[in-house]
Amino acid sequence: MPQFDPTFFAPQLFWLALTFITLYALMTTVALPKIGAVLDERQRKIDDNLDKAAQLKAEAEAAVAAYEKALAESRAHAHSVIKEASDRLAHEADERNRALAAKLAEQIKAGEARIAQAKDKALANVRDVALDVAAAAISRLVGSAAEPARLETAVAAALKEHGK
Repeated sequence: MPQFDPTFFAPQLFWLALTFITLYALMTTVALPKIGAVLDERQRKIDDNLDKAAQLKAEAEAAVAAYEKALAESRAHAHSVIKEASDRLAHEADERNRALAAKLAEQIKAGEARIAQAKDKALANVRDVALDVAAAAISRLVGSAAEPARLETAVAAALKEHGK
C-alpha cells in the first residue's frame, strides 16, 4: 500500500497539514461564527422567554392576589348586608309582635269586659228567675202566693251563700 511507503510520507504530511490548516481557517472564519450566532440568538430567545415567563407569572400572581382580595371584600360585604338585613327583619318582627301583643291584649280586655257584662246580665236574670221559681214553688207547695219581701231576702241570702 502506498500510504505506508516511507517515500510518500513527506508529501502526504504536507497535504495533510495544508488541508487541516485550510479547513481550520474555513471553520473559524465561516462556519463557527454562524453557529455561534445561531447559538447566541437561541440563548437570547430562551432568556427573553424566561424573562417574559417570569413577568407573566408575577402578573398572574398579582391578578390572583387582587382576585382573592376582591373575593374577601365581597364576602365581607355580603356578610354585612346579610347581618344588616337579618337585624332589620328581626326588628320589624319584634315591632309586629309587640303590635300584635297589644292588639291581642286589647281584644282580651274587650272580651273580658263582654264576659263580665254577660255574667252580670246572667246574674241579674238568675236573681229574677230564682225569684220567679221560688214564688212558683211556694205557691204550689203552700197553695198561696209568698210575700215578695221575704222571697227577695231568701233569694239574696242563697245567692250570697254561693258567692253570686
